[in-house]
Amino acid sequence: KGLPTRTPQDTASYCDLAPRDKAENIRREICLTLKQMGLEPETSRHESGPGQQEIVFRHSDILAAADNLTTFKIAVQTVAARNGLFASFLPKPVEGASGSGLHINLSLYRDGKNLFASEGIPLESSEQLLPEAQWFIAGILRRSREITAFLNPLRSSYARFGAPDAPRYVSWAPVFRSHLVRIPAATGEYARMELRSPDPACNHYAALALVLAAGIEGIRDRQALQPPSAFDACRASPAETAGLEKLPESLAEAAALAETSEFVARVLSGETTRAYIRLLTDGSEPEFGEI
Repeated sequence: KGLPTRTPQDTASYCDLAPRDKAENIRREICLTLKQMGLEPETSRHESGPGQQEIVFRHSDILAAADNLTTFKIAVQTVAARNGLFASFLPKPVEGASGSGLHINLSLYRDGKNLFASEGIPLESSEQLLPEAQWFIAGILRRSREITAFLNPLRSSYARFGAPDAPRYVSWAPVFRSHLVRIPAATGEYARMELRSPDPACNHYAALALVLAAGIEGIRDRQALQPPSAFDACRASPAETAGLEKLPESLAEAAALAETSEFVARVLSGETTRAYIRLLTDGSEPEFGEI
């Protein structure tokens, strides 16, 4: 009836091909459209959930990346509609299936050198990272609970936490995808950290501003980085996760932390923060077809 449904386009899984993956031609059309609009798609594939897709476009400076993400979402929704489909950016569009994250990948450069580049790939300890990279990660970890309301703005955002490949704890690891921060096994210009908690329902301008400010604050304060976790957080025992802080378990908890955060008020202003929290806690939730 011209309205979006919760029935996925296919039942394919990670990196599946046609005929199970029914979106190959649509992804190709999206990538060609993005290229015409000045973006540079680098990879595209079917993700692990039914009807779930991933397209990665080339990195850039942080403001251009935010603008590109706006263009990306509009292009994806437009091409999908042209093909009789609806592209949802909800964090948990299909109950019982994989949620959709908005993983933020960040590199730091000084005098042309990527500060996340390290000798050992993959990492085995934090000492393999340059001090500035360690401080940057530590700053983001320190403020992660306070900024979660801006990274995960819907009640359904919290249904995604703790599922496979989605974080629950304030922790980092060089390998496992279930931690808040991961260091991918990448070299050269692609050496980076990956923040895995945000989801695509967020206002990505506010989210990126807070993440960047937290990292810079960590560098300024020379914030010590906790040891990396050597376990899969989704399958960890209570003994392994003992001592780790948890991300907020609900939007109400996240909103309360943001509302009392001096850091958030300093970065976004107290007036902006209060207005945002009122929007989060007014009891409404976007309809499926709105995001």
